[in-house]
Formats: sequence, C-alpha cells, structure tokens
Amino acid sequence: MSMGERLRELRLRRKISQEEVAKHIGITRSAYSHYEINNRQPVYETLIKLASFFDVSLDYMIGGAASKPKPDNDASAESNEILSLIQHMSQDQRKKSLHLISDLIRQEQHRAGSRG
Repeated sequence: MSMGERLRELRLRRKISQEEVAKHIGITRSAYSHYEINNRQPVYETLIKLASFFDVSLDYMIGGAASKPKPDNDASAESNEILSLIQHMSQDQRKKSLHLISDLIRQEQHRAGSRG
C-alpha cells in the first residue's frame, strides 16, 4: 500500500476532511491532497506531523508493517486537539498553559489524597 493510500485510509477512518488534516498539521489542503494521490511526498517534518496526528509510526506511514494504526479513541482525539492548540501558541502562552495544567493536576492529586 502506498503512502498516499495509507493517508487516505487513516483520514477516512477518522471521518475527517482533507482540509481538517491540513489545518491540524499546518499545510494547505492542496498540498495534502497531492500526498494522498501520490503526486508529492511530504518533507520529513510534515511526515512526522502526519504520523503524530494519525497516531502511527513513521514506518507505517511510509509503507512498512511494523506498527499498524491504533484504534481511534476519544483520548487520542483529545491529545491531538491539545497538541494542535499548543502548536499555535506563543512561547509565553505555552509556559502559562503548562503552569495552569500543573496546578490543576496538583490540586486534583491533593483532593484525591485527602479523600482516601
């Protein structure tokens, strides 16, 4: 199976459009479309983003069979959404967000510890 066929299969399995994939990884829909029809090959950085977005190995993306895609689940979709948001933040926004998340986790751990 070609990389383009794999990309199409992964995208259709998630029931999302080419536009949505392209937006999440920071390329145009047209560029992504060319990947699916095997007219172009993504650069290394884009390939990494695609593998991460679809939660598969690079080997699987380029046609290997070492790692089949994991079943899609809500946690994976949420993780991808968080990663997408972070990619579009400034460095200062990322630091503030990390601090807020750390505080929330500590608060939850404290509550859980005081309950039991």
